[in-house]
Amino acid sequence: MKLINNVLCIILFSAFMFACTNDKKQNENTEVVSQKNLAENLKNVEVQIKGMTCEIGCARLIRSKLYKSEGIKFAKVNFIDSIGNITYDANITSAAEIKNVIQKVAGGDLYTVTGMTEVENFKEIHSQ
Repeated sequence: MKLINNVLCIILFSAFMFACTNDKKQNENTEVVSQKNLAENLKNVEVQIKGMTCEIGCARLIRSKLYKSEGIKFAKVNFIDSIGNITYDANITSAAEIKNVIQKVAGGDLYTVTGMTEVENFKEIHSQ
């Protein structure tokens, strides 16, 4: 009986130590994620897109593909003006990669980026 009590005590102690170790690792992971979010390098670009023929099919498709790309924080594509307003994390992606994503939509035959301008004022992009 004493042997069973000793084995149970060892098992409980081991389980307790293992649980404490996992909590410490979770806290370390949370700190890394928080630091990563603080280090975002957000940039805004206005992109002129040639080849769109409609709002629902073309503009929404391009916006959808942009949002599926890593590093894109905001995307708005205006069919009437043929302009896309995009906010991205420059630590993850680049303006050249954004251009590449747009031009590859629908097999790469329909849309062309004819110009790209970096916009300094963050509110300017999101107020439209």
